[in-house]
Amino acid sequence: MKRTSDLPLHPPPVVGFEDYYAGGFVDGFHTHDRAQLSVFLAGSVTVNTHDESFVLRPGQALWLPANTVHQATCRTDLLFQVIYVDPGFTGAADLPCKMFEASSLIRGLIDAIIAMSFEFAMDERMLTIGRLLIDEIGRVPRIADRLLFPSDPRLRRVCEAIIAHPGNSRDIDYWAREAGMARRTFTRLFQQEMGLGFAAWRRRVRVVEAASRIATGQSIAEVAFDLGYDNASSFSAMFHKTFGVAPRTLRASPTSAIRS
Repeated sequence: MKRTSDLPLHPPPVVGFEDYYAGGFVDGFHTHDRAQLSVFLAGSVTVNTHDESFVLRPGQALWLPANTVHQATCRTDLLFQVIYVDPGFTGAADLPCKMFEASSLIRGLIDAIIAMSFEFAMDERMLTIGRLLIDEIGRVPRIADRLLFPSDPRLRRVCEAIIAHPGNSRDIDYWAREAGMARRTFTRLFQQEMGLGFAAWRRRVRVVEAASRIATGQSIAEVAFDLGYDNASSFSAMFHKTFGVAPRTLRASPTSAIRS
C-alpha cells in the first residue's frame, strides 16, 4: 500500500489519503514505521503478513500495527483509503492486527482525517477525531475470515500454493508429496499446527475466495465451478455452513461501503 516515505517530513500523528491501484499490482513485502489502517471502497485485495492472509472486499478494513511486514496483491482495480498513525498516538500501540467491517462512523472519521491531511495541521478537534477512530477500531468485532499460515516451512509452501490457486483439486496425497512427507505425517502435523484438518482448511480458503469474487461481481455459478464445486447448489450449501448466510447476500451488502 502507500508508503510512509511518501509523507511530508513532519506529518501530524494521524494522516490519510485516498488512492487507486490497478488490478494485478503487487506491493512486495515491506513495513511502515507507522500503524496503517486501510479501508477498501471498491475492488478486492489480498494482504499477507508472515502469519496470516486476509482477503478483503468493499466495506472491509484492515489495521496493521507499526512495523508489520506485509504484502498486498490487487486482485482487481482497487479504490481505498489509507490512514497512517504514529505508534505513540493514544491507544495505537495497543491494537493488534485486525480485519473488520468499516462502520459508517469509522468511514466518517476517516473522511474527516483525509480532508484535514491536505493542510497537514492537526488542532485539538482533529486530535479528538483521531482518538475516537482508534477507540472505534478497538471496539468493532474482528472478522474471522483471515487464513492462518503454519510455521512449518513445508506446510506453509503448500498453503501458499493453495491460496494462490484455490480451485486446484489435487488430493491430499499430492500435497503430502509436495511437502516431502508421508500422508499420515502431513495430516497429523497440519492438524497440530492449524487446529483443523487439511480438507477443512482448504474449504475455508475456497469460501473466503468465493466471498471476495462474488462481492466484486462474478456470478455464483461461475465462482462455484472455478473453485472446484460440481454445481452451484453444493457450493451455496458450503458457503452458508461457513458464513451463516447465502452467497447472494454479498451482492447487496458490500456496495453500501462504496460512495459516489
